[in-house]
Amino acid sequence: MTRTQGLRRLRADVLGLALGLVAILLGVLGTTGAAAKAPSTAMRGMWIASVANIDWPSKPGLSAAQQQDEYRKRLDQAVANKLNAVFVQVRPTADAFWPSPLEPWSHWLTGRQGQNPGYDPLRFMIDETHQRGLQFHAWFNPYRISMTDDPQALVPEHPARKHPEWTFAYGGKLYYDPGVPQARAFVTDAIMNAVENYDVDGVHLDDYFYPYPVKGQQIPDEKTFAEHGKDFADIADWRRHNVDQLVSGLDARVHQAKPGTAFGVSPFGIWRNAASEPAGSDTKGLESYSAIYADTRKWVREGWVDYIAPQVYWQIGHPAADYAALIPWWSKTVSGTGVDLYIGQAAYRVGSEGWTDPGELSAHLSLNSKHRGVKGDIYFSARSLATNAAEGMARVVREHYADQ
Repeated sequence: MTRTQGLRRLRADVLGLALGLVAILLGVLGTTGAAAKAPSTAMRGMWIASVANIDWPSKPGLSAAQQQDEYRKRLDQAVANKLNAVFVQVRPTADAFWPSPLEPWSHWLTGRQGQNPGYDPLRFMIDETHQRGLQFHAWFNPYRISMTDDPQALVPEHPARKHPEWTFAYGGKLYYDPGVPQARAFVTDAIMNAVENYDVDGVHLDDYFYPYPVKGQQIPDEKTFAEHGKDFADIADWRRHNVDQLVSGLDARVHQAKPGTAFGVSPFGIWRNAASEPAGSDTKGLESYSAIYADTRKWVREGWVDYIAPQVYWQIGHPAADYAALIPWWSKTVSGTGVDLYIGQAAYRVGSEGWTDPGELSAHLSLNSKHRGVKGDIYFSARSLATNAAEGMARVVREHYADQ
């Protein structure tokens, strides 16, 4: 066990002792001989995506008052669903939802990159979230620069235009190259600007590291590998090392600046299939290890994250990625590490093929309850919980959250 893991385990033991004492006191002080029930400490989160205006704001160019009203309604929705945390995307495409000195204002706010929305959205969102007793986790996409591969679409002062040597185009999008040390350092600095200046409860990365594979295309980083990968015989190992450095480095920076702030990642739900690696899961799907060079199991074992929130976006009984096979695998993976496990739930898929049963989400939580390693769930995403997944979420609340 590493020193970091030991400290996290000690904090968990102390917290467990404290909660135990509280439970004893509640039992002693409870009226009519019935023990009072303490509030659940399990994670009940909701992702609020800003890229492509998926969840908030509903479209670019709304007034500040309209944006604020929409956000308050998202929080009201979270409270109604008895959730306790929101994970809000504040850096979707190498831009910012706060007045960052390093990156331009996001065009998902105003419709025009670099245009001031007239207020500080991040500060507003944190204040409104905390007023409702919810946690605010700031969600950052590390490497994606643009949903188009044309750098001329960026504002002239954008760092990606000033440093084209930090970037590559792939699959119709523009990315910072994870193999360029200066690019990794810049991404970390851009994220830390928000962490150091705002009262965030958590720092959250999604599943996008190296881009997901596009058929018939190769990631154009051979020159970067030639320049920076001299210690590696295999480019895949070097790419994984680059992602490891971002995760471990950001973990250290976050805890140095804000020791009480949680740092976590929500990776693709499959690390490796057992056919590729005996320690892998009983699945037959895409592997984060080889497809996007994210060695997620290593991050847990090294203690580089406070929590891991794998996107287990398949139903129970799925032929290639059975939810019932992945949950015990992830629970075993975090066992003894001090890393919390939250399960990413695919609310957006409710009603689609394979998800026609409105009780599927509730069945997931019933299965989770049989595995001690699972400490909660995060739902993707806010819009779905109010539309296609509304019935399924109402059932989750009724069957799992009603007494909280």
